[in-house]
Amino acid sequence: MTALAAIAPILAVLLALVLGRSARTAALAGLLVAVPVVWTLFPVPGAQLLAVGRDWLPVTVEVVLILGGGIAFAEAGRRTGVQGELSAWLVRALGSGLAPVLAIVHGFTPLIESLTGYGIGAALAVPLLCSLGLPGRRAATIGLLGLCTVPWGSMGPGTLIASQLSGVGFDALGVTTALFNLPVVLGAGVVAALLGSARGTRLRRASAGLASGLFLWGAVLGVNLLVGTALAGALGGLLTLLGHCLLRALGGHSLAVTRATGAAAVPYAIILLGMLLATVGLRAAGLADAPAAAVLGSPACWLFLATGLLLAARRGHLRPVLSGAARMWARVAPSTVCFIALGALMGASGMTIELAHRVAALGPAALALIPIIAAFGGFLTGSNSGANALAAGAQADLARSLGVDLAAAMGAHNAGAAAAIMSAPARVELATQLARVPEARGAVQRQLLLVVGVAVGLMGAACLALL
Repeated sequence: MTALAAIAPILAVLLALVLGRSARTAALAGLLVAVPVVWTLFPVPGAQLLAVGRDWLPVTVEVVLILGGGIAFAEAGRRTGVQGELSAWLVRALGSGLAPVLAIVHGFTPLIESLTGYGIGAALAVPLLCSLGLPGRRAATIGLLGLCTVPWGSMGPGTLIASQLSGVGFDALGVTTALFNLPVVLGAGVVAALLGSARGTRLRRASAGLASGLFLWGAVLGVNLLVGTALAGALGGLLTLLGHCLLRALGGHSLAVTRATGAAAVPYAIILLGMLLATVGLRAAGLADAPAAAVLGSPACWLFLATGLLLAARRGHLRPVLSGAARMWARVAPSTVCFIALGALMGASGMTIELAHRVAALGPAALALIPIIAAFGGFLTGSNSGANALAAGAQADLARSLGVDLAAAMGAHNAGAAAAIMSAPARVELATQLARVPEARGAVQRQLLLVVGVAVGLMGAACLALL
């Protein structure tokens, strides 16, 4: 009885999503079911609830601000033409063939997605791929494969939520997530290489996809270790993109940058350099715990600063950018807050512990379920933040019940949840619309589900072998 009651809020969320309701409605449904369950079967003293609220308030505010900054930056870049200018340069610099496809999948899309989030990276990648001459269905599939670094999307609010719910440090979780994310970036590279070029043998194309994926994986892991998690996806994607551009330059291809392209890159450079200087500089100065570090070390600070400078330099866009960003923020932020509240309430009441004990009864086989459960949540919510707020607490309790390394288990959870985002219905719908092949939605989704299934299955096998 208690196990059924404990899972009831999650079932309410899943039912709402299956019925086609929005993420906000689904999160509210989960809360509406959770409150009476907590009141009757999992009572929590009022003082404890207040303490949970105080603990979660700073994290919730930061996540909401990061979401707002990422949305505003993406909207400003779209309306001012900055994104279009950078996209045009990328096409000019990389030419045609397999090289630009892999540069987009492992470089451009992870870079943009890590700076903005919400599938913006894929939304920009699909038109680029179409401009390379790829058929719409292939362009949509390859564009979504670029969402292979979602744990670092928008500089990691979803990973921050998982960190808070599990008690694993943010940067430590970033490292273990990067380790388990290897099958995702390699799978994305191989499939993109096979779909993106008809030239050469399959073995040669697959090898190129593997090499590109390994470079991105090493770059993301290295930045996580040396700098921190917030910048890992952006810097990893940038390094991979530069690596592909360097290879093209060595082959005699021109990488000439016009004044317009250089100006378009400035807002992105502000975010990257600002975060890098704040993270490394404050740490070197021993000020990582200073009050100013909470502001300067937050991605929200630099996202809003870059957006403000961009709008100041290109006048006339302020009102439409604010209006468009506010509408999107109103759709995204409330659902994220509700999912956070649901996850915190389930954790504080002991509901997640109850669920963890039930799954732990399966013994070692339960380890293989960690990334699979996470991927299911990511697929349904279409958001790493939503998936982590919904299930990270329960997964952490499961890891503790099994007595395994918590940081490693949560890395598998975070990587699994993020991997499924590329196959989420909302993402597939957007990509096929942008590629002007809405009738191919089912085929694209089946192909991506196969990629995600293989990657998550390998994560589950790794959990069994390593944990």
